[in-house]
Amino acid sequence: MNPEFFNIISHSNKDIDPQKLMDYLNNKLSDTEKHEIEKLMAESSLINDAVEGLEHIKDKGKLQAYVDQLNKELHNHLQKKKLRREKKRLPEYSWIYFAIILILLLCIIAYMVIRQSIH
Repeated sequence: MNPEFFNIISHSNKDIDPQKLMDYLNNKLSDTEKHEIEKLMAESSLINDAVEGLEHIKDKGKLQAYVDQLNKELHNHLQKKKLRREKKRLPEYSWIYFAIILILLLCIIAYMVIRQSIH
């Protein structure tokens, strides 16, 4: 199992162990563990929807491929979002540029006031 999948699942939901979820889908759990998962499904509509969606996959052998593909797409989406956010961010020393422009504007205004008062 891909460790990134476990990281994504574990950070998004603290109640369910991803390996138990995969074992539940592959029908490898004991009756008490199945009951535990079903109880979590009853309490959380998100878990319930996820399990129901995963159960519709006919070829359980492809389940890992689907998970890997989803992880890859999620990673790419998050990277694009991060890059867009970094592009929007001002340069690290933008306050210095602002101060220089402000000082130049003040010098120009002072020059114009002094020149006006001399005439």
